[in-house]
Amino acid sequence: MHVIQYWRLSNECLPPRLDGMHPSRDRFSAGRGYLAACTLGLPADVTRDAVRRDLERWSAGEATAADYSSALERARGHAATLLGTRADRIATGSQVSVFAGLAAASAPAGAEVLCVDGDFSSVVAPFLARGDLRVRHVPLGALADEITPSTWLVSYSLVQSATGEVADAASVAEAARAAGALILLDTTQATGWMPTTGLDADLIVCHAYKWLGAPRGAAFAAVSDRAVDEFIPHTAGWYSGDDPWASCYGPELHLAEGARRFEVSPAWHAWAGAEAALGFAAALDMREVQLHDVGLANAFRERLGLAASDSAIVTWPDADGSDLAALTASGVVASGRAGRARVAFHLWNDEDDVASAAAAVTGRRMPLSASR
Repeated sequence: MHVIQYWRLSNECLPPRLDGMHPSRDRFSAGRGYLAACTLGLPADVTRDAVRRDLERWSAGEATAADYSSALERARGHAATLLGTRADRIATGSQVSVFAGLAAASAPAGAEVLCVDGDFSSVVAPFLARGDLRVRHVPLGALADEITPSTWLVSYSLVQSATGEVADAASVAEAARAAGALILLDTTQATGWMPTTGLDADLIVCHAYKWLGAPRGAAFAAVSDRAVDEFIPHTAGWYSGDDPWASCYGPELHLAEGARRFEVSPAWHAWAGAEAALGFAAALDMREVQLHDVGLANAFRERLGLAASDSAIVTWPDADGSDLAALTASGVVASGRAGRARVAFHLWNDEDDVASAAAAVTGRRMPLSASR
């Protein structure tokens, strides 16, 4: 069986700890009270400047397709670093659901697809839309145990959007490989705050607009040999060949030998910013980012009386939205999902954000410090 081989990711629960300010905090022009990286990330200075330069060059008539293609190739290399693979294993695109849709369209009729109950729609809906697949939904903690020889593919998110739970990816991979099942793994809520270089999957998909702080419209995927062989590139176009500039016209079908066959033509302006964003993230010590983010999240959990976790996302029941309303009224940017309040801690946050958010939820109002 040909698959992408990675070092395994350790999923141990990190103890509560605070490291103060992350060294890269001053790379963000905003961030005080912004606890929504899990909804929409903030651009670092290099990303902001890259988008501005692109707008100026485009406005001046100086932007070229060749320059955008070069930026995309550099971004491809950064994406490979973030996923722990080679650049020729990376396909670029615009949305996670498009990559998942290719897997769904390639499934044999009647095939079983195993999903997590309550997972994000982008890794569930394409399989349901087929109408002729057996899609089963199970609790995250039971995912590995529910894989059987009848399972064709397991589709799930490494970090759950609604709850922040982190999956035991190693156990899922072990069970899937033993059963001969394919694996689709979404790291959109993981890549950028935790290491994602130790994963074993056939299609690892990520949209870069959350924890990576890229413009929306830049997604990427790591593709295994088996996926290249078994998935049909239904979205093939001029960018799906080994040399896009030689693939612009029919009548022949131009398909790259590897991952590039699954590409769609890039949203150029999004990738102008994504190149900078992915390069910034790829240069970080992701283990240190994880310790910083999870340390702040656990400090917040402690103030709310919640158990420590290994996730940078904190959620708790908030059926009537009163906690989210209190956070918003205090100046904290947070979100609500599936009847739960949700906050996330990232590079621009520190202990002041923990204290302010906790005070808002517990009713002890505390004014936010001056914005950075």
